[in-house]
Amino acid sequence: MIEDLQWLGISWSEGPDCGGPFAPYTQSERREHYLAAWQRLREMRMIYPCMCSRKDVAQSAGAPNDSDDEPIYSGKCRPAAAVAPSARPEQPAGMNWRFRVPDDEEVSFTDLHLGPQRFIAGRDFGDFIVWRRDDVPAYQLAVVVDDAAMQITEVVRGADLLKSTARQILLFRALGWRSPGYYHCDLVRDEAGVRLAKRHDALSIRRLGELGWTPERMRTSETAIK
Repeated sequence: MIEDLQWLGISWSEGPDCGGPFAPYTQSERREHYLAAWQRLREMRMIYPCMCSRKDVAQSAGAPNDSDDEPIYSGKCRPAAAVAPSARPEQPAGMNWRFRVPDDEEVSFTDLHLGPQRFIAGRDFGDFIVWRRDDVPAYQLAVVVDDAAMQITEVVRGADLLKSTARQILLFRALGWRSPGYYHCDLVRDEAGVRLAKRHDALSIRRLGELGWTPERMRTSETAIK
C-alpha cells in the first residue's frame, strides 16, 4: 500500500516508513498500548470472555443479512450481570473478548460527507469483539487506541464502516477519550454496481499502473474502474 501511494504521488509526514512523534506505527509493535486498554475495559467490567466461534455467531437467529457488516451477536456468552474483574482471566489469550454494548443507547454523529448518522446499540449492532482468541487485538479496539494515542483529529474511510464508527465511539466513551471527526467516502463500484474489494480480485492501483496508467491520469480520472 505504501509503495502504491508513493507511486500515485501522495506523501505524508509520519508513518511506518518514515517515523514520527507517535512511533511505532506498525500495529504489531503496539501490543502494550492495546493490552493496557483491554485491562482498563476489564477493570470497568465492560468486556467479557466469549467462546463462540464465527460459525456459531453466523448461524444464530440474530445474525443480519448485511454482508458488509458482522453478524449481531446473540448474547450466548453474555453474563446476566457484569462479572467482577477478579473472576476473569488475567490475560486475554485463548478466548474472544466482547464489549458489552449499552442496549438501546443511541450513538449519533455527523459525518463530514454523509451528514447525520444514528445507530442504536443492541439493535443495529451487538456486542463486538475487542480481542481475538488467537491473542490479537481486534480491529475496533486497535484503531481506537491508535487514534487516541496519535491524536488523530479526522478519519477518512469507506462508507461500509459507518457501523464500525458507532462501535468505536462507544469505545472512546468507555475509555474517556475524545473521538475524532469522520469522513466516510462513497464506495468505488464497477459497472455492475458491485463494490470493488480484494476478495473479488478487483482492479487495483497497482494493476492499473501495470496496464499503462500514469499517476496523473489516475488522480484525475473519474472512470478509472472502467
